[in-house]
Amino acid sequence: MSLIDWLIVIIPVSLVLFMGWKAGRYVRGVSDYLVAGRICGRYVLSVADVANGLAVITLVSYVELHYKTGFAMFFWSNIILPMSMMFALVGYCTYRFRETRAMSLGQFLEIRYCKALRILASGLRTTSEMLANMICPAIAARFFIYMLGIPHRIDIFGVQVSTFGLVILIVLTLAISIIWMGGTLALVITDTIQGLICYPALVVFVIFVLTEFSWNEQIAPVMLDRVKGESFLNPYDVQGLRDFNVFALVVTVFSSILNKANWLGAGNSSAARNPHEQKMAGILGTWRTGFSAIFYLLMACMIITLLNHVDFNGKADKIRTTATARIADEIIEDKVLRDRMTEAAKNIKPHNHRIGVDKPLSQVENLDTPYLQSALMEMRARGVEKVDPALTGDARKEAEADAIAKANAKFQEFRTLFHQMQLAISSSELFPTGLLGLFVLLLVVMMISTDDSRIFSSSLTLAQDVVLPFIKRKLSSKEHINMVRMVALFVGVFFFCGSFFMSQLDYIDLFMTITTSIWMGGAGPVMIFGLYSRRGTSAGAFASLFTGTFITVGSIAVQRNWAGVIYPWLDSKGWINSIGWFLETVSSPLNPWVVWKMDAIKFPINSKEIFFIAMICSLTMYWVVSLLTCRKPFNLDKMLHRGEYADEKSIKPPAVKRSIFSRLIGITPEYTKGDRIIAYSVFGYSFVYRFIFTFLLVILWNNFSPWKPYWWNRYFLITSLIIPGIVAAISSVWFLIGGMIDLKRLFVDLANREALDENDNGVVNKDK
Repeated sequence: MSLIDWLIVIIPVSLVLFMGWKAGRYVRGVSDYLVAGRICGRYVLSVADVANGLAVITLVSYVELHYKTGFAMFFWSNIILPMSMMFALVGYCTYRFRETRAMSLGQFLEIRYCKALRILASGLRTTSEMLANMICPAIAARFFIYMLGIPHRIDIFGVQVSTFGLVILIVLTLAISIIWMGGTLALVITDTIQGLICYPALVVFVIFVLTEFSWNEQIAPVMLDRVKGESFLNPYDVQGLRDFNVFALVVTVFSSILNKANWLGAGNSSAARNPHEQKMAGILGTWRTGFSAIFYLLMACMIITLLNHVDFNGKADKIRTTATARIADEIIEDKVLRDRMTEAAKNIKPHNHRIGVDKPLSQVENLDTPYLQSALMEMRARGVEKVDPALTGDARKEAEADAIAKANAKFQEFRTLFHQMQLAISSSELFPTGLLGLFVLLLVVMMISTDDSRIFSSSLTLAQDVVLPFIKRKLSSKEHINMVRMVALFVGVFFFCGSFFMSQLDYIDLFMTITTSIWMGGAGPVMIFGLYSRRGTSAGAFASLFTGTFITVGSIAVQRNWAGVIYPWLDSKGWINSIGWFLETVSSPLNPWVVWKMDAIKFPINSKEIFFIAMICSLTMYWVVSLLTCRKPFNLDKMLHRGEYADEKSIKPPAVKRSIFSRLIGITPEYTKGDRIIAYSVFGYSFVYRFIFTFLLVILWNNFSPWKPYWWNRYFLITSLIIPGIVAAISSVWFLIGGMIDLKRLFVDLANREALDENDNGVVNKDK
């Protein structure tokens, strides 16, 4: 990078760190550190969530997923819109959780169930969260190393040091520094600043991609060049897709209902002035994303086109060859094998794939296939070569089979990195001086806002719900805050160590699904019915958590040892065919969406399917056990501070008659005229336009007269780019102004606050 690029990065990042330091000066008590004093406005929360939602891991995951499946499933995901809209409008879970005034998920669980469940559930959630999120700094660090061409090892005073470890150390130090400065208050303020930086940066990259790549001449032809059943644009031609298909969408819909409350707790989800502001921040989520969704879409389109259109075949070959060499240098210890893999990749000629003339591409046979196959063959061949030549007969066959199994396991890691790092290497090839610096700045902002939020989330749960219940004496505010800081440091160290030892063998989306399932597999019923039902019991909650965790942890163990241990063992026992027949028979009723086939490299049941099985089983266990053990209905009004339990902090809306429509979309007497306009606009855009006009009517049309592939190209151009682009142009200005005004008001409110309640620290007082 040039000096200009470095300045573009350093100056804004310095501003973010300064604002974090300034925020720390306003921390006067535990509630400031944990929930930002509960004085944040809707726009501060919304803009901060923009920065939280923009993450390096999210970008890499998005590109990785859509590079394989395209965008046809986008169409069917519209079925979620009415549900998501209603959840936002009525404040599903978020409103009630804010009414409980709990500072953490565990505090809520102790109020609703019991202290033992608080500790168990919080431990599970923290473990799940840390296992899932500790790959975030690893992926971000690796992305920077590959993008900037940094060597994997550097010499410091004669000692070879991993640059991967150094970058992760810098990343985590920045994140933990902001946490130590001011906790949630510092995170909200710095995330808001970072969100304000992101808006104009995203606009620049959207314009760049649209000027460098022609939608009609390059992007659309590549999207349409797919075999039958694997269309990237036609949602009626996706039967051949695996992992990310209609069944995966069903799992997402079910999970979004059942697991809506699973990640609520301290931080942004409890930082609003009152439940209504928290609800409005959620409603504004429909508009706040602005250009971020378009940015993700165009980044994926850019990579798909760059690597598959003949106009860019020279760059595509260089990117794939560079990826092979750099990944081999990172994960392969055998220098002979590294050199052979690199040479084999160099010997593959640049593709000359002609769209419309040559055979369409598929998931099995595509332009990446020669590079991946050559890598796998070299790994297997080198493994067999290293078998002791003195071995003969069955002993040699067994040794060769073991070598091939190890090669298969290592290939899993290679293939994952090959797809993930293509965007990083492509960025350095495409972006000129100035734009490369802006892209690095955007990634640094995304990285900091993600890592500090996720580290702090784990830290709060661990500190408030696992450590604090075991401390018998009352902590002073300073001691309490320092305890949370030390736990955050521990989580940071855990993330650092985990980045080295947690190799990721699957798509990021599937990896995150299976690791978060340790918690989410059984937590949904516990949280949802804890907020909305009087009949759920502690015994039912324990049963649900144990069931979901057992299924998930067992599946993770099988997944991670499949290629190297379990499949070879099954093969040695002669059980491959019989187990394969059983799996295919069980999954056959759901074909082609669920297909369980034996594979030497990948476990037949994917993470989405495991997650679904865990949710169904835990939901069943929760209600069976709860109904058997419920002796007395729980007092929800007391927990939610309603009715006779209302106090001066409770919202007492005026008695105003509401229409059926207003009730339907969640409009309550607290709504101002502006709030009503926002709610109606969300309803109009999400339900009327996106659900009825661009989904239901399109389905109806295609039932009578199916569209040609070219029509689907036009559909996605209009609905995913043009209309959202117009909306984004308006909403970006709206949230830039609203965010700055709300941020200024936040500082004024911080300076003018009354004395804080020392007892407002997340400790449950059963006598209150």
